Amino acid sequence: MNGLLMLVAILTLATCYGTWVKVSRSRIKQVSVVGRSPLASAIKAQFNVLGSKATLVQFSSAFCAPCRATKALLSDIAAKSTGVVHIEIDAESQLALVRELSIRSTPTTLILDGQGREVGRAVGAPKRDQVLSALAAIQ
Repeated sequence: MNGLLMLVAILTLATCYGTWVKVSRSRIKQVSVVGRSPLASAIKAQFNVLGSKATLVQFSSAFCAPCRATKALLSDIAAKSTGVVHIEIDAESQLALVRELSIRSTPTTLILDGQGREVGRAVGAPKRDQVLSALAAIQ
């Protein structure tokens, strides 16, 4: 009887954790950042490019399968959207920037406005409609 109760408790905790992960990841969270993001300077210095409307900055790693799907999605959106640029940054080679921006997992996508300020962040693979609505919200 004790073993059955323990099994039910473990399954309940695992289900709650799985639900929390599913709800909290792959969703774009609006970010309120005053002033210029530290990322904008690094992007200009390293890649010499920022989108006139928005920049989709993806932090990824070589072993990450969702990173490949996110790269394809963001590249497609940037190609079809005027003034939007997609930049992929290898998290392993940019550890100082990863720490500074509190990137905890890959893929993480930052959405920068035309001035380089972070206005949105998605941890996990974002959905197309979420990215499009975040871009539409940028003035």
